Amino acid sequence: MEPAAPREPPRQRPAPACSNSRPYVPRRPQASPLYRLIDDHFETLTRVYEERYEPTHGALRAVVAEVVGRFLDCGLLEHGFARVRCAACRAEFLVAFRCKGRGFCPSCQARRLVEWSLWLDEQLLAAVAHRHVVLTIPKRLRAYFLYDRRRLGLLSRVAYRTLHGYVGAALGEADAVPGVVSLAQSFGSLAHWHPHLHLVVTDGAFRRDGRFVTQTTHDAAMLVEVWRRAVLALFVRESWLEQDAAASMLTWPHSGFSAYVGPAIAAEDRAAVLRVARYGARAPVAESRLSYDAEHAEVELSSDALEGPYVGVHRFAAVEFVARLVQHIPGKGEVRVRYYGAYASRRRGWWRRRGVVLAGAGQEPAHDEAEREVAAWPALRARRRRWAELLRLVFAVDIEVCPRCGGEMRIIAFVTEHAVVTRILAHLERGGVDARAGPWAAAG
Repeated sequence: MEPAAPREPPRQRPAPACSNSRPYVPRRPQASPLYRLIDDHFETLTRVYEERYEPTHGALRAVVAEVVGRFLDCGLLEHGFARVRCAACRAEFLVAFRCKGRGFCPSCQARRLVEWSLWLDEQLLAAVAHRHVVLTIPKRLRAYFLYDRRRLGLLSRVAYRTLHGYVGAALGEADAVPGVVSLAQSFGSLAHWHPHLHLVVTDGAFRRDGRFVTQTTHDAAMLVEVWRRAVLALFVRESWLEQDAAASMLTWPHSGFSAYVGPAIAAEDRAAVLRVARYGARAPVAESRLSYDAEHAEVELSSDALEGPYVGVHRFAAVEFVARLVQHIPGKGEVRVRYYGAYASRRRGWWRRRGVVLAGAGQEPAHDEAEREVAAWPALRARRRRWAELLRLVFAVDIEVCPRCGGEMRIIAFVTEHAVVTRILAHLERGGVDARAGPWAAAG
């Protein structure tokens, strides 16, 4: 009888791209200040909302209770999980499901923003310089967007038309179009209602043949004046404001409108452009700036403002802060990110059908088929990032490498039935295993 062939050693996964990545440890959402704040006070808010907050914050929308409910379930093993096992030493751990909420859950929003910024990098942004532009409106006009969030879309459209005219005038080329990513934010530094726009804008514009023309001069004062007149014209056109009231606002010495034009971000500094984009699409509050005092039912928030009345640390009654926070939950179908000009889907499709790859500053557009395959309109080289890769990028953790032997971890099951979930967690608890923080349990 021939001797059995030696077993092949377990396949070792290469070291992850992120050298700082660490083994995955399930997060404890219930320990976060935001979770405890919402868990303690959201029910109270629903009871007192109509009387205390509806006149100033608007009606409590149905989507709020739905999103908050999912947030309170997010990351809890009791609501289902994936089983992940090492192919070599059979060590095993559990990964809880997430709520996939946008604009509210910090963990899910962080993952969403990383995935989105990868799409921007690989498919959308041209290899040209960009600028960060911020456009704001006065307090008198902000309430108009509180009761109808769809109006933010009209404001974004006016912002693009303003920027298109501003860039065209500076270049002397009315037909050239800038690439614009418009990010509508509804919140200020203290989570108060403050609708405004962050925009990632190419530092120049593209001609019809794909050539890029750099804008060499910027005049923020001119931009804010054009912006002010365009917004007031929108309000009059939509009958939100009387003509006389709009004319009166044009005479204000301090109009309340502002336009910030940031420094040029070089085409090579892709990471800086993506940081600006993620900043514009971030959640209303970063948990790193938030602390919650359960005993006194108070919240302490460190403002991210660098100047003005909102600088420093501010304290709020817990229920009041939750009322502020839930104002910013996006409604179903509510669009906060829009693409205009060279970055609009229609314009990109028009160029793609003609075989044009947008050129960087001082470069010629690509038309040859082989050249397009290499230079690539970014969509040609786009790829979906897997869940494990996103975890490494967002949290610097690696769920694919076994912390015991360095072998490959694999997802072996998704457990969703409540009875099965309860039975598995109870079994682990009887065995003295804390599935929420490790240690990594050897599978039987």
